[in-house]
Amino acid sequence: MSGHIQVTIQTENEAQQQVIIAMLTGIGYEGFEESENLLHAFIPENNFDRSALEELASEYNFAWSSAIINEQNWNAAWESSFDPVIVEDFAGIRADFHPPLTGVEHEIVITPKMSFGTGHHATTYMMVLQMRDLVVKDKEVFDFGTGTGILAILAEKMEARGIIAIDNDQWSINNALENIEKNNCGKIELRLLSTPLLPQKFDIILANINKNIILENLGILAAQLNNQGYLLLSGLLYEDENDILAASKGLSLRHQKTLQKDNWKSILFSS
Repeated sequence: MSGHIQVTIQTENEAQQQVIIAMLTGIGYEGFEESENLLHAFIPENNFDRSALEELASEYNFAWSSAIINEQNWNAAWESSFDPVIVEDFAGIRADFHPPLTGVEHEIVITPKMSFGTGHHATTYMMVLQMRDLVVKDKEVFDFGTGTGILAILAEKMEARGIIAIDNDQWSINNALENIEKNNCGKIELRLLSTPLLPQKFDIILANINKNIILENLGILAAQLNNQGYLLLSGLLYEDENDILAASKGLSLRHQKTLQKDNWKSILFSS
């Protein structure tokens, strides 16, 4: 099994870190650890593109270094830094090594691996919070870019009729399958796919990815919504909202709500 590359980046402030995370996510980086003026980014060794990283470093003015780490060291480092995500009294997401949560309606247990990605506290929090206000029971749900499978698992716990969850990364699919089984889910159909173009429509579409992938596929996602359906997006930086709203024009999408947490946003559309 190949290892992973850890890229260490010197940053000036948190805002710059969030922009760099978004850019690195777009070129295949799957996990991040943030500290003051320092960002660790992780990518499978086979996917590491030095020239792409150097181009970003030049554009966003940061210095970086890299090292190869093995899977065992990665898991130990990631688990040591993972904290539960608590979304009010509605849902809690914890690692399997954490004690059970109390005071939440839905508890999701995961094995944290790199497909979770830092930024998760903001983007996942907002996706879950927006899902709280949707009628998910008896609906058909599509989770585009499922990662660890958290949103698909929550949809099942909210009594969706059926869920299709896709990701283009085998590592994420393996981790999502592990988490689906850990949460005793039986309605989630997991697929390894790089396109959201499917021969069916959905009542609710979830996409917690990044601006570039959302823009590339927004027309497809809008066309796959049933009447009176909902498209819920995140993985978007503060400044991404205008581009998303502009791209939604003419796609039979109505902007319902935008949430902001830290420097991230989540946008809800209806059809």
